Amino acid sequence: MVTAEDLAQLTDRRAPRPPWRFSRHRRRHRPWWLVVAGALLWTVVAVGGLAYATSLAVPLWYEAHGQRLLIVTSGSMAPRFVAGDAVVLRAITDASELKVDQVVTFRPVGSDTLVTHRIVELHQLPALQQDATTGRMVPVLDGSGNPILQPYIVTQGDANATPDPDATPVSRVRGVVVGWHHHWGSVLAWTSSARGRATMLVPPLVALGLLELVAILEDRRRAVPARRPAEGRSFDALLLD
Repeated sequence: MVTAEDLAQLTDRRAPRPPWRFSRHRRRHRPWWLVVAGALLWTVVAVGGLAYATSLAVPLWYEAHGQRLLIVTSGSMAPRFVAGDAVVLRAITDASELKVDQVVTFRPVGSDTLVTHRIVELHQLPALQQDATTGRMVPVLDGSGNPILQPYIVTQGDANATPDPDATPVSRVRGVVVGWHHHWGSVLAWTSSARGRATMLVPPLVALGLLELVAILEDRRRAVPARRPAEGRSFDALLLD
C-alpha cells in the first residue's frame, strides 16, 4: 500500500519544460493573392483621395491669389476658349481698370446668367433704374434734374458677328479674364457633381473597410498559438520496499 510518505519521496526526473510561447518557425506567411489585393486596395485609396483633394485644392489656390475659376458653357468666344474650358478671373475695384479689348465676365442687365465677352467700347451713359409704376427703365437724376452718368461697357463674343444688344454697367462686371485652361471646365464640373464626388469617395471608403476587415482577420489568425508536441506521460517507477 502506498502511503503519503512514499508519495512525498516521489521525484520527477524529467527535464524542466520551457515557458509556453508562440512557435516562430511555424508562423505562416500571407498568401500572395492577399498581398496583391492589399496593394490594389491601397492604390484605390490613394488615387481616390488624391483626386478629391486636388478638386478642392485647385479652386482654393486660385482664391488665395485673389482669382477664381469659371467654367465656360458656350462657344461665343471660340477659338480662344470654348465650352468645357475654364477661365481665370481677377476681380476689379474701379472702372479705370477696364480697357477696350479686355475679356470680362459680367451679368447682363435683367439677367443672372454670367457672360464672358470682349470689351469693344467704353461709354459714360445715364444710370438707369426701374420705374415703380410702369416697370420701365428710366434715367436716374441728380438734385438738379440732370442724368447721373456711370461707366458702361459694350461687349461682343469673338465668334459673334455683332456686339451684344445692350450695354452693361461696370458695376455688373464680375472680373477680368487673365487666363484660361482647356478642358478644365469639364473636369471641374464633374468633380463638383454628386456623381463625381461619389466616384472619388465611395471606392476609397469601401477599400478602407476591406483593409480593416483583412487586418482584423490577420490579427485573429496570428493570435492562434502553435500546437505544442504532446508531453511525455512516463513517470519514474515507484520503488517500494
